[in-house]
Amino acid sequence: MRDNRSIFPATTQIFSTMTHRLLLACWLLVALLAGLLITLSVPGPALAQDVGPAAPYQAQISDHLRQELAAADGLVSFLVILREQPDAGVLVSAAGEADATARHRALYSTLTAQAKLSQAGLRAWLDAQNIDYTPFYLVNMVEVHGDLALAEALSTWPEVDRLVRNPQIVQSNRTASALPPGWQEWEIQGAQATAALPYGLAQTQADAVWALGYRGQGIIVAGEDTGVEWEHPALQPAYRGWMTSTMTATHAYNWFDAWGRDPVLDSECPLDPQIPCDDDDVGFGTQPSRHGTHTMGTMVGDATSMGDTVLGMAPGAQWIACRNMRDGVGTPASYTACFQFFLAPYPQGGDAFTDGRPELAPHVINNSWGCPPEEGCDVNSLRQVVETLRAAGIFVVASAGNNGRNGCRTVLDPIAIHDATFSVGALDEAGTIAGFSSRGPVTVDGSNRLKPDLSAPGVSVRSAGHQNNGAYTYDNFLSGTSMAAPHLAGAAALLWSATPSLTRNIDLTEQVLIKSATPVYDASCLEGPQVPNPTYGYGRLNILSAVELAQHPVTFTLTVSNTSGTALSGRRVTLIDTLTGYRYTQLTNEQGQARWRPTLPGAILFAGEYTVTVEGSCPVTLASPVTLAEGVTDARGVTIHCRWLPVVENG
Repeated sequence: MRDNRSIFPATTQIFSTMTHRLLLACWLLVALLAGLLITLSVPGPALAQDVGPAAPYQAQISDHLRQELAAADGLVSFLVILREQPDAGVLVSAAGEADATARHRALYSTLTAQAKLSQAGLRAWLDAQNIDYTPFYLVNMVEVHGDLALAEALSTWPEVDRLVRNPQIVQSNRTASALPPGWQEWEIQGAQATAALPYGLAQTQADAVWALGYRGQGIIVAGEDTGVEWEHPALQPAYRGWMTSTMTATHAYNWFDAWGRDPVLDSECPLDPQIPCDDDDVGFGTQPSRHGTHTMGTMVGDATSMGDTVLGMAPGAQWIACRNMRDGVGTPASYTACFQFFLAPYPQGGDAFTDGRPELAPHVINNSWGCPPEEGCDVNSLRQVVETLRAAGIFVVASAGNNGRNGCRTVLDPIAIHDATFSVGALDEAGTIAGFSSRGPVTVDGSNRLKPDLSAPGVSVRSAGHQNNGAYTYDNFLSGTSMAAPHLAGAAALLWSATPSLTRNIDLTEQVLIKSATPVYDASCLEGPQVPNPTYGYGRLNILSAVELAQHPVTFTLTVSNTSGTALSGRRVTLIDTLTGYRYTQLTNEQGQARWRPTLPGAILFAGEYTVTVEGSCPVTLASPVTLAEGVTDARGVTIHCRWLPVVENG
């Protein structure tokens, strides 16, 4: 929706080296043959009687799913989560590829191979039973349409870990009174129409970055939302599927609809699901709105050709999109389907396992939505999904939520609550946090995690609107953290356009964005004013400061020796950012030097205040922080002398 046990757990078996990848192909062939034998000779758990595997086994059917199945008058969609799940971080490092594209391709190959192998028998049985299902690889699971008898039969498979809800979405032609609370109630706000540059672009200093020549060129942003009205004049030129020279469009690999098309429920859209559309109404009366179209406009919109103004943070970037909600409401399966499309785009109706093209993945994904319990999500839902996208070098941005009227600890729903997601709160034109903007910390999962990470403009934001009296509008105003998140997503496009060395390096990108933010001291959810805080995060987004910081990394050398002056090599030296806690680690060379240089792979360091720790046989922590200015070696010429302590034997 717009803005315990995990249904998507990250667990055990990991396929790593090139040798393992070759073995996977062999194992896959064996598994497929085994699946065929299962289909021909072993019918699997029967629906009419209780026939299970030889050894007693019973996977968990969630209480909510069991209740839904018992009350259903027909088939119900539910998720069959397999026990074997990938660890995305290890998968990527095990791929051993330095190039981001090659690493991404290796990740896709490993994930699909693992899912095929472990799902083979189950899918063969479902095929034999003529049961409708959709397999996934981003999470090793299968969406099934069935009844309680089928769920109970599937729960006897040893490969299955649990079965959970995937609630049916049937609403259509939503009205204002039917809007769910929290995510959407603050988004129906208007303002006086004006042709001026949207205030958020100036507040974040995006226009100053344009003046430096960076407009997001070379970067692909993605919108996972209610869809996009792709023919909107402010958006069409930036659509990756649009060919200006021929005035034609190619939607395959650039658009995906997780819902397909129902002629009744999707009446606002063309019958062909490969044609982009936006089915969501969040405005009423004289200002009809489309949520996904509005958020995309804040990322890349440009209406200057129509005599208006730039609407988006990165007007030089291109965009692709996925419709993850029907009438503003989604499910775990629909959200996962869009993320899976973005990891490796494939055509509508194609096979995600074989037709995916990782090289066409976007750089940044904006997510102006949340998945609350009524949509089937729990506190760990989609966690594995966003962690995998992050491992692939895709920057996942999300709105923090619109529950702030209820006070602190109101960042409640996936994916905003997850550590792998960059979450954004909403500011008004004066730079003050909006009353509706959700506050942290995240307590719903017991983590006490700081959220939001940053804050950006989100009150009465001007962007692309729906057709009104036959003409597209450019002066549509909406409010919500849904409007704040695309400011941040567009800012990331500007940053990567200006500093290519950061592209797909999510850790360092986050460090630059939060270190460069304009700090705001706030005590609303704390005992005293601090930065960071659970209201503003690390402060207000300032993309000009971010670009300046990123383009002037620090050159720094630290020497480790013993008290006699002998250099100590192989010592792990860690600089810990006193603001963010981020750790930058290097090993000392033969001269006892740990060096940070912009030209050294993995050794990019940014100006700031750090504490220094030397680990190993001579642990030392520098008593006072080291302040590093851009491009300058620390003036003190830092040398740490290790003092050997006498060994005291016990007894």
